[in-house]
Amino acid sequence: VKLTELSTSFFVLGKEADSIVNDGSQEMCVLAALIEAGEGGLSMSDLQGLVGKDVCKIGMGNCLKNKWAKKEKDGKLVAVVKMEDVKDEVRELLQQLKEGGGDPKSLDDKDVTALKRRKLISLVTRKSYSIVRGPSYSSTRVKRAADLTKEMLDSGKWKETPFKEYNFKTLGESVGGGYLHPLLKVRAEFRKILMEMGFHEMPTNKWVESSFWNFDSLFQPQSHPARDAHDTFFIKEPAQTVLVPEEYYDKVKTMHEVGGSGSIGYRYDFKREEAFKNLLRTHTTAVSSQMLYKLANQKGGFQPARYFSIDRVFRNETMDATHLCEFHQVEGLVADYNLSLGDLIGTIETFFRKIGITKLRFKPAFNPYTEPSMEIFGYHPDLKKWTEIGNSGMFRPEMLAPMGLPDNVRVIAWGLSLERPTMIKYR
Repeated sequence: VKLTELSTSFFVLGKEADSIVNDGSQEMCVLAALIEAGEGGLSMSDLQGLVGKDVCKIGMGNCLKNKWAKKEKDGKLVAVVKMEDVKDEVRELLQQLKEGGGDPKSLDDKDVTALKRRKLISLVTRKSYSIVRGPSYSSTRVKRAADLTKEMLDSGKWKETPFKEYNFKTLGESVGGGYLHPLLKVRAEFRKILMEMGFHEMPTNKWVESSFWNFDSLFQPQSHPARDAHDTFFIKEPAQTVLVPEEYYDKVKTMHEVGGSGSIGYRYDFKREEAFKNLLRTHTTAVSSQMLYKLANQKGGFQPARYFSIDRVFRNETMDATHLCEFHQVEGLVADYNLSLGDLIGTIETFFRKIGITKLRFKPAFNPYTEPSMEIFGYHPDLKKWTEIGNSGMFRPEMLAPMGLPDNVRVIAWGLSLERPTMIKYR
């Protein structure tokens, strides 16, 4: 169909204009009263009493303007023309407009302006629409095809199928610059907080580690269940690492077999082939142990340090709502002289306070390479209960002594997953 908008404009007379058409204009009424009064004229109050206050106000002004009357020294108004010498132009214009159906062309612009100034007429615009059948009119709606398909070409149906018109000049919807993944946002936030606390980031870009750095250097026995294939992803090729520091390896082996630093060890035969197995790291503590070894054997001797890492770790676990076989671990450690459990708790509270978790509890726990060890619980405001959010402890002497760290150096450490606080933040 074709739609055409029609617009018509015309003037309509107001209530005052209708009164003028029937009885004459206000100035004619005032002039008639003054002529009837004679040469003595009328005072303002007498004139208002005869024609009315509203008619007197408008008519007197126009009579004086048209020089049909004059005001004497005593304030009275006196007519100076006869009725047959003047004509009621306003009434004639309104009658002409009314007879012409309000057509703006029935009066010239000057007369229209004069009548509009006295608010006797107003312009009205009436809009309407004309609807007619177009050349493609149909009694049923036919959906136009947007694409030319193979089926249309094979059957020849494209010849009779109506298609939508293509606009080849359109630019299409503007493409944004993309958004950061929630994990990356929280990771950047944690990284900034840890750097503000004076921590330095550890190099964690190597996902494949040897069992020696991932387990043995942490004083975790080779018979521990976590080292089973059901919990760890072992690498088939290359299956074993090439090199570990031999002197340090011997000290770790001795600590496992016979003990030291007040420990009796695990009292088993430490196997080299087990220590050299390659695997996908199960925690970033494998990197922490290497950093502590370098810290103990650096030129100039040990210097206190703070390290952190945020990177991927891998566990051979069945995936469900709370477990993944690949996730991110946040880990921090402080190596300094004579640190205590109070230093560990204070550091943890400071970190979690900065990420918005203020209600914390600590519960004693067991870890193979930390003693004492603590699980960290935070209060979840939505679940209304305490939820485990991390683990912590002080590295055992059996782990630190083979590295060559001084006897009075203590290392406090803590860790948590990146996914769990991200899920809480974007719940």
